[in-house]
Amino acid sequence: MLEVSVSSPPSTAEAPRRKAATVAPPVLGTYGRVAAWLSKRVEVALAGLDLTLPQYRVLGILAEGSAAASGLADRLAVRRPSITALIDGLVARGLVDRRQEDADRRRVALRLTKDGERTLAEADRAVDDYLVSIAGHLNDKDEAMALRSLELWARAMAESRQGPREAAEQPPGGGSR
Repeated sequence: MLEVSVSSPPSTAEAPRRKAATVAPPVLGTYGRVAAWLSKRVEVALAGLDLTLPQYRVLGILAEGSAAASGLADRLAVRRPSITALIDGLVARGLVDRRQEDADRRRVALRLTKDGERTLAEADRAVDDYLVSIAGHLNDKDEAMALRSLELWARAMAESRQGPREAAEQPPGGGSR
């Protein structure tokens, strides 16, 4: 059985990147379990910045533009009281700013501060570096494929937010993939 520690990021003093020279172990589980394992690795990479995965997700969404807390809750699939507590913590750290909208004084918009932008950029680098270091244990072709698959998942998830695909975009035969 393959044992893997997900409690700390790789040390810079580690041996140089190794390339897989033998056959890889069998798939470790379902796609869902692999995605959960990968999510844990992202949490590990963020820990050095004292940032949680939900906080990272909020900063990433706010980097796309200001948002209301209710919109964030919907996008993150969490209840509104949960997002309020999360935002309160980010505001207290100076990473997010609350401002009343000029057009509707009842509406409060959330925006990244300069510190929030800097923290998000640092977090992006830390997560990317960590994921690249993991993928580096594969041969060159598989490493590139693993990293490219993350880009494809990002595109699929962004497109899924835009609604169902049109019939013309479905594969031949009209069935699912």
